[in-house]
Amino acid sequence: MAYDTSLADRIRAYLMQFPKLKIQEKKMFRGLAFIINEKMCINVSGDNLMCRFDPGLTEEIVTRKGFLPMIMKGKEYKGYCYVEPTGFKNNKDFEFWINLCLDFNDKAKSSKKQT
Repeated sequence: MAYDTSLADRIRAYLMQFPKLKIQEKKMFRGLAFIINEKMCINVSGDNLMCRFDPGLTEEIVTRKGFLPMIMKGKEYKGYCYVEPTGFKNNKDFEFWINLCLDFNDKAKSSKKQT
């Protein structure tokens, strides 16, 4: 599945306002992941955002427009969700989702590196 390159460009442009962030991009989950300070933060998956957020905020965000739980192999992943394009169409909503991910990024655990 190809990912929305204009959405990836939109994320890149937004992240540029934070010059202290170490940003890497990596193709994964059949899309493009934005790795912030060596931790997966947000992805573009098809036309959707895939967000990594504080699992304690799930009840608060589950009712937001465009929210979809992240389910892989029949298992729901806590602290991850997809957001359909209707949920980030306007800039205010887009910034909400990106900031939600950035806010959690400092607390998030980094994946163990393969040696």
